[in-house]
Amino acid sequence: MSKRVLMVLAEGFEDIEAVAAIDVLNRCGAEVTIASLTPSPVKAAYGNTIVSDTQITHIGDDLFDGIMMPGGTKNAKALAGNDRVVELIRNHHAAGKMVGAICAAPSHVLGEAAGILTGKKATGDPKFNDKLAAAGADVQEVPVMVDGNIITGMGPGAALAWGLMLAEYLYDKQTADSWAEKWQISR
Repeated sequence: MSKRVLMVLAEGFEDIEAVAAIDVLNRCGAEVTIASLTPSPVKAAYGNTIVSDTQITHIGDDLFDGIMMPGGTKNAKALAGNDRVVELIRNHHAAGKMVGAICAAPSHVLGEAAGILTGKKATGDPKFNDKLAAAGADVQEVPVMVDGNIITGMGPGAALAWGLMLAEYLYDKQTADSWAEKWQISR
């Protein structure tokens, strides 16, 4: 069964965090729509470029099965400052849809901007743990954390583990484990 997932990007996104999640979910059969804040293409923090499918202003009010965003401080700050992105996150969270963020995105976007981490266990880039705590999150020093429908990741080193956890949430553990086994990744 195909799941619809929205990946939101701005200039300066963390390359591996975006690509790993998109790739894992595509392999599981998801339909990943990449929405950018500005016209495509979007340049990543380390020079890669992604061609987006659409701009965030063209995303309607229909909910996806999940919404996700990579880190990269520049990206996270841009997403946090975009009213439409914050509205989409809040709407997806309120409807119990998957909300995924990694690296700087949990603290800046989910915590500070969207305000959905109060009382939730979350992880992210350790240099922003103070922002996570200030947003009311129960900060966890682990690569990936799931609390209800919110899935957070620590950073680039956790990108595949985060992508696999998104897949497990949207599909099932067996689906995620089958890809981990093919890639010889312990879960």
